[in-house]
Amino acid sequence: CTVIFTRLAMRDLHKPISILFCNLAVSDLFTSFSGFWITMQFITNPDITIFGSQDMLAPYALYTTSILSTIYNLVSIGIERYLAVAESMRTRFRVARNHSIVVVCTNWVLAFFLGCLPLMGWNCLHTEKSLSVLYSPFCVNYLVFICIPNLVVAFAVPLFTYLRIIIILRKRKLRMKACGQASGNYKSAEIQVARTSIFIWLLALISYAPFFAGVIFDATNQQCHIDLYPGVYIFRNCTAMLITINCLGNPIIYTLKLKILGAKLKSLKCPSSSRVRACTI
Repeated sequence: CTVIFTRLAMRDLHKPISILFCNLAVSDLFTSFSGFWITMQFITNPDITIFGSQDMLAPYALYTTSILSTIYNLVSIGIERYLAVAESMRTRFRVARNHSIVVVCTNWVLAFFLGCLPLMGWNCLHTEKSLSVLYSPFCVNYLVFICIPNLVVAFAVPLFTYLRIIIILRKRKLRMKACGQASGNYKSAEIQVARTSIFIWLLALISYAPFFAGVIFDATNQQCHIDLYPGVYIFRNCTAMLITINCLGNPIIYTLKLKILGAKLKSLKCPSSSRVRACTI
């Protein structure tokens, strides 16, 4: 909420990448809210989170939608950063605010469509065939359909974009060095991009890999709910906690400098004519 408020209030942060950052914060907020909804269902009636119920369809659908939106936003940010670096020396294409708004709307439409498929009928409420053990009343084939392609995209596209950014910066640094020009800025940018991409990969790996492993286990498992209780469900709850941690880590990684965010909040509280404009990376 702090990231959303700050970026909406400061006009100098209304840039294409800032729109994606703000939308990422909205997706993380939805993920946390839906996770809290599922937690309340577990507290009030634990059995429906294990054996499945009509009441769990809406929370799980919102949870799936918010996770998909977060993944699509992370991919969009990687692509935008690549275009910003790759096209910075050219004028034929620039990422504008309208492009970011279109991308945000497309991400949400796609996430809502895929996430709400169980509400449209793709569920196993009235059949035991292909029933998910971990996420009843979802169907196993629906979870596989959602998880495998989206997680492949989530890992493959950022890998390509950030590696290409590092390669482009290194080539320009070598070109400037060959011309006898200073290349300290490119070296600093290369280190910063490399460090940020490593953090992105580690956070995504820690957050989503256990969930993906749980879906694979769910698809290959032949045991019933009682046989897996309680160990597998403790693991399921831990995967949900890791996804929530991802929601906490995204603002820290993608705003990069907490001092910038703090300076913006301070300037909102105490406006001054000599306000320092923070650098947007």
